Amino acid sequence: MPSSSSAVPDSDRSDRSVPSSLWRDRDFRSLWVGQTASQLGEHTSLLVLPLFAVLTLDAGAGELGVLRAVGQAPILLLSLFVGAWVDRWRTRTVMVLSDTGRTLALGAAALAGFLGWLGLPALFVVVFAVGVLSVFFDVAYQSSLVRLVRRDQLVRGNSALEGSRSAAQIGGPALGGALVSWLSAPVAAAVGAFFFTLSFLSIRRIRRSEAVPEVRELPELRRPARTGRRIHEGLRFVVGDTSLRAVCLASAAFQFSFAALMTVHLLFLPRELHLSGTVVGLSLAATGPGALLGSLLAARLPGRFGHGAVLVSAAALGDGAFLWVPALHGSSATTVAALLAVGFVFGAGGQLVNVTVMAVRQAVTPDGMQGRAAATITFVGMGLTPLGSLLGGYLAQEWGLRTSLLVTAAGMLLSPVVMALSPLARLGRTLPEPAEPAERTVRASD
Repeated sequence: MPSSSSAVPDSDRSDRSVPSSLWRDRDFRSLWVGQTASQLGEHTSLLVLPLFAVLTLDAGAGELGVLRAVGQAPILLLSLFVGAWVDRWRTRTVMVLSDTGRTLALGAAALAGFLGWLGLPALFVVVFAVGVLSVFFDVAYQSSLVRLVRRDQLVRGNSALEGSRSAAQIGGPALGGALVSWLSAPVAAAVGAFFFTLSFLSIRRIRRSEAVPEVRELPELRRPARTGRRIHEGLRFVVGDTSLRAVCLASAAFQFSFAALMTVHLLFLPRELHLSGTVVGLSLAATGPGALLGSLLAARLPGRFGHGAVLVSAAALGDGAFLWVPALHGSSATTVAALLAVGFVFGAGGQLVNVTVMAVRQAVTPDGMQGRAAATITFVGMGLTPLGSLLGGYLAQEWGLRTSLLVTAAGMLLSPVVMALSPLARLGRTLPEPAEPAERTVRASD
């Protein structure tokens, strides 16, 4: 039986000595490089496809809202099922297959664009396919870290992985916006496919046998538990834990409002402020340096001031930054500088929250429940994003861009309020212990 205080089973420790630094661990480096490339591909495509719809196809507010909702729908439709499946699979296999699929989807979009076939119907198909595969990848990579490193390395490991996401937030939008403005959307889509290919090549180099939870058997049937039962177990576990329940509610409030805000924001910048695709990309990329700072701070601040205090204050600071955007006018250097500052503060606060929440979630969750817990929180937290995107499109049409931006930005402040009123705000300097004993583990076959 492995110790419940460690993400890596004892049998695996006997085969290797864990290096004092994660960066000397070849498999962790492969995961980190693959995650960085994957996030670059994702953040490039997240800007390229909506910008193509707005700037080239002249999509309206409603059409953009539908496009974003289609890409976010897989989170609502599939997260719970994916969590149940990932707990029974090797995460390396899931990530490699997801990268392969996203490479093919964006490659097909690039080819369709070169041939002049990249209209809104084709964009809907590509965005949905990428969204489905991203759900698989995101759940798998969050579970993979727990199977690769010790429990006391989770914060540092998450900080490194989220730091790579920060780097992607810097390079992805800036590169995507520049490519759309200077070259074409098909070229930008091809670059996104290239990044997913790099991720595939890196992650497939992970050689360590994963310790995955043993499939439990139903006594009355003597066969593996059905997917529905496994999903129910994940839901019951998250709902029954006060900290995870609060994470779900706070995440749902934030993601719903943020989805609505971003739909309006992607229209507000080019049409109200008259910014080019390149400047739009740079303004969104400003979240990257802030997120990088947030990742670095996440490795230090929770241990010094307490996880709860960091969560509430970082969320309030980061989410409140967007309240300044509706006050901006024109495309002057002052406006651009203000947008960069807002993005930086939002990125720093948001990333500090993300890393801290992920560490808390991984710490309180048994090894055998990691995938389902991550998927359940994703389902509850991000399941409302398609509705948020549709709401953003509706508000932009009915209330105008500036008013809609102010309302949706104010809505994001519900998240820190929920955390402040929950047990999350009382978390101290050390991570809590798992809520239940971890399940037995077995080696996954190579």
